[in-house]
Amino acid sequence: MTPVEIQKILENQSRYFESGATLPVKARIAALKKLHAAIKQNEKMITQALTQDLGKSDLEGFMCEAGLVLGEISYMIKNIRKFARNEKKATCITNFAASTFVKKSPRGKVLIMSPWNYPFLLSMDPLVDAIAAGNTVVLKPSAYSANTSRVIARLLEEVFSPEYVAVVTGGRAENQCLLEQKFDYIFFTGSQAVGREVLRKASENLIPVTLELGGKSPCIIDKTANIPLAATRIVWGKYLNCGQTCVAPDYILCHQDVKDRFIEELKKQIEKQFGASPLENPTYGKIINQKHFERVCSLIDSSKVVHGGKSNPSTLKIEPTVMDNVSWDDAVMGQEIFGPVLPVLTYKNDEEMMNVVNSHSKPLALYLFTGSKELEQKVLDRCMFGGGCINDTIVHLATNNMGFGGVGESGMGAYHGQAGFDTFSHKKSIVDKKTWIDVNMRYQPYTGFKEFLLRMFLK
Repeated sequence: MTPVEIQKILENQSRYFESGATLPVKARIAALKKLHAAIKQNEKMITQALTQDLGKSDLEGFMCEAGLVLGEISYMIKNIRKFARNEKKATCITNFAASTFVKKSPRGKVLIMSPWNYPFLLSMDPLVDAIAAGNTVVLKPSAYSANTSRVIARLLEEVFSPEYVAVVTGGRAENQCLLEQKFDYIFFTGSQAVGREVLRKASENLIPVTLELGGKSPCIIDKTANIPLAATRIVWGKYLNCGQTCVAPDYILCHQDVKDRFIEELKKQIEKQFGASPLENPTYGKIINQKHFERVCSLIDSSKVVHGGKSNPSTLKIEPTVMDNVSWDDAVMGQEIFGPVLPVLTYKNDEEMMNVVNSHSKPLALYLFTGSKELEQKVLDRCMFGGGCINDTIVHLATNNMGFGGVGESGMGAYHGQAGFDTFSHKKSIVDKKTWIDVNMRYQPYTGFKEFLLRMFLK
């Protein structure tokens, strides 16, 4: 798409937004219902595209992408009137007589830039929140997941007019062109490197942003943990989507007393969940492209592999891999892995464990497996991270009643449910002053009894 075409889309969206067409809550609900129906009708087309791009089975594509989007839409339809309602606030004595409230208004023209690893979910979830809040949207899906991007474009073109929701496909040229435009808000999901560029470009036009990034999310195994259950849930969370999940456990930080038992349970669970030959398992995913396949393979040190390690360049598949005796000097610890490789590190005591976590960049997620409420509270109090789970992995991001987002280098801002509605809204603080009385203390001259009253009320 050319710069002229992109500018035309924004001009049309400006006129559409200024017309007030997106403001009525009934109109927003109607738009969400149309989107819900279109996704259900095209479920097979969506899951087939996800299989082509990432090797996801139909069930995984529905469970982890299309189904979650349908859930977000249903949640918004049910709660949107409550979310959009004015929030009444107490009126201070200095503003007598008045009513005070916060009005939620849409931000306006929104740009959503989504990644390739969950290409349908991470495009549509923020889109749902933005529509619910009353915005127009330009959606830019990833060029890497080309099949899913085409499906998204086709689906949204059937549901919405481009002055309401438009899809811009393409690569870096389109990304750069979009970032030059004056949107009212930018929502970006992707790598930290690209996130920095998005933030830099947005700052030139003073555009507020939400950044959903990533990082090396630790998974802590305390010696009081239920080891077989921990291994079961970690194997599912780590190797889901072939490890290409921003909140996947990036590395294990295991108490030295239980490490050997934990690794044995990992091996059992990998074989149980993916079979003896995962590379031949049709429901096990693949790496998105050759570039990332080679990058992930380069992180595997064969001398430290205790399970898996094989790969197939022709199918871009890498076995679920476990590495032991890993240190922070190893290549696998030098970057977010974003693949099916799980390094295991150990610690001796709780203080050492928390020092390891806190001495590195704030992660998007943290997972703690423990039977100790005391340790649970200590980690929650003293470790900084975006969000996470106690005795599970990943599932916190599928909860509509809580916001999902990062902190520090793992991101800023949040979405899902009401947090998503609020992200795409501007909260106007309003004092509605009454006209039947006018207390004149604020007017000059400030002398005598008026000065006394002002000082008394403003203390």
